[in-house]
Amino acid sequence: MSEHLSKSSLKRADIDLPISGKTFERANKALIDQLEGVSSATASAMLSRMGIKQTFIEGPTSTRPGEKIVGNVITLQFMPQREDVADGAAQEYSEKFSALWAVFDHVQAGDVLAIQAFGDPYTGCLGEMLITYFQAQGGVGIVVDGYVRDAPKLKNIDLPLWVRGFTPNYASQTGLFPWGYNVPIACSRVLVLPGDIMIADDDGAVVIPRQIAPQLVDETLAHEDWESFSRAKIKAGGTLKKYYPLDDEARVEYEQWRKQQR
Repeated sequence: MSEHLSKSSLKRADIDLPISGKTFERANKALIDQLEGVSSATASAMLSRMGIKQTFIEGPTSTRPGEKIVGNVITLQFMPQREDVADGAAQEYSEKFSALWAVFDHVQAGDVLAIQAFGDPYTGCLGEMLITYFQAQGGVGIVVDGYVRDAPKLKNIDLPLWVRGFTPNYASQTGLFPWGYNVPIACSRVLVLPGDIMIADDDGAVVIPRQIAPQLVDETLAHEDWESFSRAKIKAGGTLKKYYPLDDEARVEYEQWRKQQR
């Protein structure tokens, strides 16, 4: 059997599954390390101020509260089944020749897997074996706009997941099929591109466009700097309206404070 789906699952010769995206560039480790100190809340706020409004992956929540991930994104796209194209409902192991298996050939250390699954509770996008393999390849976390399976066994896998919930079904058992990998996806109505950066913590998952991530780091460092000043002033009895955010008078105080810190 070829690397593509068998004729029993793929019935139209003009469609060649899985769909594969182009090679993409990942952010370097130094940039990822800098983003380790940025929360999803701060990233979301700063991106909004920079004009990137829709970055929060609404719906998926952490299966391991207290943990955080930052990493380069690889993508997996589920699409609706249609019987003349891809019909995996009767053949769980046809998935082996789909995007669901193919994406794992491209995992690099530090990657985050983002999955488009339309929030479908009847599609178990991944289970214990594939998640174990992803972790073994160096993946740091998975964000799924949908559901996964094998909940009891996943408790024993030390890998942070952000999911909508759990289901007993396998990936192509009902209405969806693993269609493409490393292609643009809509993850909870948020555009996610291969090579973007994902930050996820207890507040949720936020996608950062790779090309503006360095600017985000600079903006965040400046933001956290004045917040440290504001926090100290508020704890000392300063008024909220003056110090958060800084008004003109407080901004002058802050600039003087910064000079003293150097």
